[in-house]
Amino acid sequence: MESNVSSCVSSPEYPPKHDSPLPKSPTSDSLEKPTYIRFLVSNAAAGSVIGKGGSTITDFQSQSGARIQLSRNHEFFPGTSDRIIMISGSIDDILKAVELVLNKLLSEIPVEEINEVDQRSKVRLIVPNSFCGGIIGKGGATIKSFIEESQAGIKISSQDNNYYGLTDRLVTVIGTLEEQMQAIDLILSKLSEDAHYPQSMNVPFTYAVPYNAMNYGSTGGGAKYSNAKEDRSSTMTIGIADDHIGLIVGKGGRNIMEISQASGAKIKISDRGDFMSGTTDRKVTITGSQRAVHAAESMIRQKVAYAAES
Repeated sequence: MESNVSSCVSSPEYPPKHDSPLPKSPTSDSLEKPTYIRFLVSNAAAGSVIGKGGSTITDFQSQSGARIQLSRNHEFFPGTSDRIIMISGSIDDILKAVELVLNKLLSEIPVEEINEVDQRSKVRLIVPNSFCGGIIGKGGATIKSFIEESQAGIKISSQDNNYYGLTDRLVTVIGTLEEQMQAIDLILSKLSEDAHYPQSMNVPFTYAVPYNAMNYGSTGGGAKYSNAKEDRSSTMTIGIADDHIGLIVGKGGRNIMEISQASGAKIKISDRGDFMSGTTDRKVTITGSQRAVHAAESMIRQKVAYAAES
């Protein structure tokens, strides 16, 4: 399936500039150059960003002066059940739009996924692997300075070679909204110092395809290599700590439903007290084709791993 900018949920034109822009920094000339940022949003929460008839996304674009685009329903970043948001424009306009979107998303996050002590949440940025070195810096100096200045946690994922055509990494930013915005400002400004970075925004969603509709083989962007065995039905049971089950299930079963829809697998969780032998881990049974089972397992383990990072 072909997926590019024109097939994304967005307004076709840049919205008019806001009447009262935020004060510009001394480097306003560089901030005016068009650039972009991408990050993940759950499929369920994406609807709140779009709004009824596109009203919310249109309003956010009007307020910020930036353009906001989303991958289509059930078109996910590989290995997750999350859609992709791309915001483009000047750095100042992008930051206004990001704050509007994150404020909206924050109101949609289930209580169990927010640290109740300090209201720290996480946002996962998508950054081309070739530009991650600039964020890290020599000996990690740059990322350390970003962490110190913003007071946010910043972690860069390792390169995932399981998906054909995937050359991006996830940069997880953990903190309060203010800390996240400071970190995102620093990261985006650093990325945009490289003249080649804005050029990479032309095809932001080439790998954003449904798990159920992937082209398996060397020509499918974002697809896992496959063989006939992966189409056979199989069952896998994994153990998940009892206190992490709520994260997998989600509010009203939202998370487990998304994972099931994204992977094509059926997922069943054992009752309380029904543990894996010799452990206190609940049984999570995944049934479907081998590729669906492995996709679901990957998404479940990522949810637990991201929770552990908080």
